[in-house]
Amino acid sequence: MSESPITRAEIVSLVQSNLAEILEISPDRVSEDATFASLDADSLALIELVEALEEALSSRVAGFRIDDEDLESLSSVADAVNYVANKLSAA
Repeated sequence: MSESPITRAEIVSLVQSNLAEILEISPDRVSEDATFASLDADSLALIELVEALEEALSSRVAGFRIDDEDLESLSSVADAVNYVANKLSAA
């Protein structure tokens, strides 16, 4: 089921585009060093982001999930990208 490995750049793009859509802002506002607080992303927005990432990535990696407990430790776009990259490399 797994296709070619997902690059870090693809993960960044995926997080940026999904978060921008959820927050109804321009994707260029979602820089990798932006914190979720600076983007006014509340916990509901982060849950929506997790659901969007799980949906997008489950077709590439069977059963891809982001654990709810881990969500609390993510405070920036870079945190989310690094978390996804680490989960994918361990899959």
